[in-house]
Amino acid sequence: MRLRIMLTLLIYLIVQGVLFGIGMVTVMATPLSDQAQVYVPWVVGLTFIIAVPVALGIAPRMEAWREMRSRRRTEQPRL
Repeated sequence: MRLRIMLTLLIYLIVQGVLFGIGMVTVMATPLSDQAQVYVPWVVGLTFIIAVPVALGIAPRMEAWREMRSRRRTEQPRL
């Protein structure tokens, strides 16, 4: 697997969990909790879908940051 795909999968899991938590707190801590049977499945579905483009946007930045950091380590110190 390419590094970007592995990073995207790892980031996807984290982003999806964070978005799910935000959505659940929003549903349960507001008057929407009266209709939780309707809104919880929507929260699950939307976070499942929204996390994909967010992870795809973050992965190239993390890969570039990793490459920049590794280049910085291999450079000889300037005197």
